[in-house]
Amino acid sequence: MKKFLIFVLVVTSCIALGVAGWFYYPKYQIYKMKNASAPSVEAEKRSVSYIDYVRQLNKPELNHLALGDSIIRGIGAGENESFVDRFSAMLEQQTNKPVVLQNEGVAGMTSSELNALLQTGKLDEVIQKADIITINIGGNDILHSVRNRNYLQAIQSFDALQATFVDNLSQITTKVNELNPKAIVVLLELYNPLEPGSELYSLADQLLPKWNVKVYEAASRFSSSIVIETTKVINGKHLQYLSEDGVHPNALGYDAISKQMLQQFQNQSVGKPV
Repeated sequence: MKKFLIFVLVVTSCIALGVAGWFYYPKYQIYKMKNASAPSVEAEKRSVSYIDYVRQLNKPELNHLALGDSIIRGIGAGENESFVDRFSAMLEQQTNKPVVLQNEGVAGMTSSELNALLQTGKLDEVIQKADIITINIGGNDILHSVRNRNYLQAIQSFDALQATFVDNLSQITTKVNELNPKAIVVLLELYNPLEPGSELYSLADQLLPKWNVKVYEAASRFSSSIVIETTKVINGKHLQYLSEDGVHPNALGYDAISKQMLQQFQNQSVGKPV
């Protein structure tokens, strides 16, 4: 009997450790990638920040292409209040160069739909001339999957859902890089818009790092790529940045994301996988 109890305790402990690792190891991976692969300009005195890089480009104007879903489109705020609009305006001030923004965001777009669109070649020309390509995608993959499902079903479908997203994101970023290897590619973390008291908040807070680590891994394959730390801006402590729908940022939220993007352009150096 004693041996059986010891066996049960060992097995239970192993399962607990496995579950904990499944949930929390991605947070450690993200932390490690941020620190090892995104040195600050101050840490490398001879390096060039992204803002200085675009400022020094021998071009009279800068082209900013934005691809993805409703976050790119700016749903939740007024016209020209999306974070890509705001960032482009701030970039003009920082570089003293006109910034031409082409916003191709589509509300409700999934990673499969964006991948399919890029593979048609319809956006090849604008990708080739862009200096900065900002991509936000994947939120609708999750929203469509978890709708009308319980906790267990959401977790059970997560790995398959993520595998599809990773494959799409890989094809998207590869296509962009093949067409324009000199462009700065900007990706965004997926944030948790739920209130801390929500019954799904804890689950989302545990699953999102596992999702976001794949975004960092995709960015790490390219020398000029930034992952915007959106989770620093929109989280359970900053729900005032959400619009009335409780999912999309409002004008204040988009402004906060654009400032985070500018800060990273100022503080991170070109030529390092980020």
